[in-house]
Amino acid sequence: MAENIVIIGNGITGITAARHIRKRSGSNIFVISSESKYFYSRTALMYVYMGHEKFENIKPYEDHFWEKNRIELLFEHVTGINTEKKQVNLASGNTLNYDKLIIATGSRSNKFGWKGQDLHGVQGLYSLQDLDLLEKNTRNIGRAVIVGGGLIGIELAEMLRSRNIEVTMLVREKSYWDNILPAEESEMINRHIRDHHIDLRLSSELDEIRGDSSSRVRSIIMKTGEEIECQLVGLTVGVRPNIEVALNSGIETNRGILVNEFLESSVKDVYAAGDCAEFRTAFPNRKNIEQVWYTGRKHAEAIAQTVCGNRTAYEPGIWFNSAKFLDIEYQVYGLINMNIQEEKNLYWENKEGNKAVRIVYTDECVQGFNLMGIRYRHEVCEKWIREKYSIEKVIENLGEANFDPEFFTQYEKELTEKYNLENPGKNIRLKRSRKLFRSLFNNSKETA
Repeated sequence: MAENIVIIGNGITGITAARHIRKRSGSNIFVISSESKYFYSRTALMYVYMGHEKFENIKPYEDHFWEKNRIELLFEHVTGINTEKKQVNLASGNTLNYDKLIIATGSRSNKFGWKGQDLHGVQGLYSLQDLDLLEKNTRNIGRAVIVGGGLIGIELAEMLRSRNIEVTMLVREKSYWDNILPAEESEMINRHIRDHHIDLRLSSELDEIRGDSSSRVRSIIMKTGEEIECQLVGLTVGVRPNIEVALNSGIETNRGILVNEFLESSVKDVYAAGDCAEFRTAFPNRKNIEQVWYTGRKHAEAIAQTVCGNRTAYEPGIWFNSAKFLDIEYQVYGLINMNIQEEKNLYWENKEGNKAVRIVYTDECVQGFNLMGIRYRHEVCEKWIREKYSIEKVIENLGEANFDPEFFTQYEKELTEKYNLENPGKNIRLKRSRKLFRSLFNNSKETA
């Protein structure tokens, strides 16, 4: 008899696990979610609100995909887990037996006990339900205040500005995302936010939210005592692991559901992955909890191997993340310390102040790349870090990393010149990209 593999959560982690398990196993696979029946691209929610996409267009798979691949989707809410009976309890009153259970419940928006945080018109932005609520909360409003300066905050600001809603952002730090970005990149985003007519308030904190007689938000009070009238407050001060389903189940938790390197919880046959998982021991230069799309997907690929009989430890690999700050795309590969003054690095920024490349290196090898407004090829950057290329070898071959060079301006020559200028006695010459040459040659043959 086929075993039951139950997955709680249908985000990138849960669905990747389901797909990879199906490739390796004939087990019965159940995916449970009360957020949406079908998997969708969470990072594309903003484009639905902005009118660029419809919801059906951000579902990566056709609805018939799931039945065809024998993955049963349950649009249900999990109320608890009975690990002794190996059952999942559902809000409908039904139970579902499991042989192996994967908890991939993601994150939930933070709240820090502010007075007025539960008023109508105060919300976070994470789930499909949050998007629906935002549609209701922004009808016929003129001003919003966003509390928090992370990636979700800037997405929300862009969404609101697309509807001509005035936006004030309260950022506690001295500069936007300066706990992640080095000073120059952070200042670039400060400028970019203000250029988009967003009222960015740095070193600013929320004190309380005030409501009107109908319990709807009417203003916020800052720590300085200043009052800002608004009809929406977006709380985007980060997220925390969503571990509610694991509470009172015997599964050991801390901030997240505690797991080992195999993503196994404290209870046999129960696993956790993605945003809700917390490693008991962090990997070198990594955090115990990594709430990133890319790591959630890699967690799931490792779990799929293990539950199908090939016990496989999670290997974090080279750190990578990407995001978008309004019009500026961002990529990071490897180790980039926000206190960059302590490390050797090459930093170049274009004269318009909206594109930048930073390469961090030692005497022996490159360690990381920060890219603002410029794309590099993922496989090339990872190869350079993994194979410990020297900074000189990287600069010589920068053309290999340029993404779609026939469509975008190339800046490799300027980076090379800056490195040579900053390092007297060096005379690094940029090699012509063989990849670019082949691309241009093939295009010329096709049009001949």
